[in-house]
Amino acid sequence: MPDGTVSKAATRSNDVRPRPRYIESLRRAVRDPAELLRRVGLADGPEGRRRLAEARVAASSFRVMVPESYLARMAYGDPDDPLLRQVLPVGDEQADRPDFVDDPVGDGAVRAAPGLLHKYEGRVLLVTTGACAVHCRYCFRRHYPYADEPGGAEAWRPAFDYVAADRSVREVILSGGDPLMLSDGRLEEMFARIDAIGHVERVRLHSRLPIVLPDRVTDRLLDLFASARPRVVFVTHANHARELMDDCADALRRLSASTATVLNQAVLLRQVNDSVDALANLSERLFDHGVLPYYLHQLDRVAGAAHFEVPERVGLDLVERLRGRLPGYLVPTYVRETAGEPSNTPVE
Repeated sequence: MPDGTVSKAATRSNDVRPRPRYIESLRRAVRDPAELLRRVGLADGPEGRRRLAEARVAASSFRVMVPESYLARMAYGDPDDPLLRQVLPVGDEQADRPDFVDDPVGDGAVRAAPGLLHKYEGRVLLVTTGACAVHCRYCFRRHYPYADEPGGAEAWRPAFDYVAADRSVREVILSGGDPLMLSDGRLEEMFARIDAIGHVERVRLHSRLPIVLPDRVTDRLLDLFASARPRVVFVTHANHARELMDDCADALRRLSASTATVLNQAVLLRQVNDSVDALANLSERLFDHGVLPYYLHQLDRVAGAAHFEVPERVGLDLVERLRGRLPGYLVPTYVRETAGEPSNTPVE
């Protein structure tokens, strides 16, 4: 069901809802590298022209997408702003690194049905959509073949039949892209199909939208979590404390006050959060908004993202120093994901 439309059931019950505000926020997102550079004060002069030329080349294979809310939190005129670095295409993305590949976590090898990945014991993952509200330049699925995955409701039947037939599956993970790019109506349909599979005990959503598009956290979404039979776990994705401001802070507080368990996973990124101060501030601000730090991921070696990599020895030192500064419940587990392994592996 397209965002903003009314289901047949809603029409029959005269339940006509207004068009959600986040639809307009998505429409106004910045999609042009030139506009992004202009809006952050980095378009002028020889450096501005160099940045734009590099950005246009990099964006030709993985385009720009930055919501206004996220853009408003960036520091004007600062090329090293940690939020800008996550979304601005740069020339380093063209570096040829044979150890950085299109599918670094082995998604293709574990595709058990259209739209369904079965990688770990007791859990399956649904690639619900290829769409996202922000295009992070380090995204491990930036090369994923989303066009091969289901579109309409009927196309999802094999995936749900697979889950229903395998009683070892206790958790269904909604991922993408970003599952919150689906309308509330489409999510309600997915939850209803999961609810009907009695052995599924948990639904987990991985989403960056509360961080970059906070008005996507609607009352209807929170009502869905409250009415679901399986327990709902919501995993946000914030990498820097400066992301957790203003409308984002409000959205996180609303999520944490809901029936969902709310966790955060971050990615260790060079010149974004590769300092003990940055990581400590992130953990503390997350907790201030009711979100528990969960994972700190070593960068997945996806083609185009080598310039973000932090050596594991540096990551280990950062986490050790973090343990000396924060209570244990604010120290995320430092992990890597390796294709073919039965779980995320702690970096030691």
